[in-house]
Amino acid sequence: MSSTASARTPRTRAVRAVALLLFFVLAYFASRAHGAGSGGEVLLALGLFLLGGTLVAELLEPLRVPHLTGYLAVGVLSGPHVLHLVDHTTVESMTKLNALALALIAFAGGAELKLDLLRKGLKSLTIATLLQTGVVFVGAAAVFALARPLIPFTLGMAPRALFGAALLWGILAVTRSPSATLGVLAQTRAKGPLTTYTLAFVMSSDVVVVVLSALVIAVVRPLTLPGASLTMAGFSALGHELLGSVALGTTLGLVMIAYLKFVGRQLLVVLVALGFGFTEVLSYLRLEPLLTFLVAGFLVQNLSSYGEKFLHAIEDMASVVFVVFFATAGAHLDLALLRTYWVVALLLFATRLALTWGASAVATRLAKDPPEIRRWGFAGLVSQAGVTIALAAAIERAFPTFGAPLRSLAIATVALC
Repeated sequence: MSSTASARTPRTRAVRAVALLLFFVLAYFASRAHGAGSGGEVLLALGLFLLGGTLVAELLEPLRVPHLTGYLAVGVLSGPHVLHLVDHTTVESMTKLNALALALIAFAGGAELKLDLLRKGLKSLTIATLLQTGVVFVGAAAVFALARPLIPFTLGMAPRALFGAALLWGILAVTRSPSATLGVLAQTRAKGPLTTYTLAFVMSSDVVVVVLSALVIAVVRPLTLPGASLTMAGFSALGHELLGSVALGTTLGLVMIAYLKFVGRQLLVVLVALGFGFTEVLSYLRLEPLLTFLVAGFLVQNLSSYGEKFLHAIEDMASVVFVVFFATAGAHLDLALLRTYWVVALLLFATRLALTWGASAVATRLAKDPPEIRRWGFAGLVSQAGVTIALAAAIERAFPTFGAPLRSLAIATVALC
């Protein structure tokens, strides 16, 4: 019997379940021990999220639950709102790892975007992107506005501010999950036309989401923030942000190709340096990190023969980073707030699911896609994860008056996916 097979036996799973329980008990007492707050909280949280997240994900495999759900669950249980194994300050400290996680998500998204894949289904992808983006964006925004009585933080908003918040929810609804899609495909090892369609759509839609989100945030700012206004200078700044991000991403992609060709070693170190250091540079220049890294990954894949090597390096690091990223997002989830929002979270999730299904049905029929894509093409477009949470965090920073509860609502709907 192979080691992989033996790792999946009921006996092994029982041992892992006991180990997980003991680990949580030890973490519980360690977090409450005298002097526990004097240091080492971040290290304790990292160990808890990594080991706990990995064990829970493996235990949930027989139920065909995506691994990221297990990571989120561990974060929720360990966080300041349930067992309090990790306090709020420590969770905030760990959000610095988000920069690396988002860089890896964008790099992987760009590197998975292969020209051959796009050429084969260009007509289908174009129709699906236009319909999915338009229908889901408008429909989700409209339902959000109509559901105002169920959303406490919108009750005191002026109509224009509510309209702005609804637009932000619309762009959150449009996001897909490259990390969840890649993770599920890696788990299931699925192949075929449906897999190709899903992968191509999810990866290409990233570009649309990044550009559209920058535009929507620029439009919403004067609707919700006192003193802000929408001017030509604002659109000029937006154009600078997008074009500058593409230009810098192109440069970074070419530099990465040269590095892979002439050096080709210590890729993990390079990715860490880019994830942390280069992201800070981009923030200083007021450029869009997701778009920059997406373009760079795309060029490495399509202008060189090092695309697979680059992807493998990303996957090696992502297997660890994503556990902490999603567990931290789960720890951020305010359960008291969720108890208030659970009805509207279900409503918004169901609305997005219905809109995605409807847009997929129309798009695949117009594109004359194969029967399996017509029937199941929507299924791979429902998941949300890293990009949604990242965009929700960006909205929280841009709109401090209502960004935090909007982010909690976004995480709640992600958990339902």
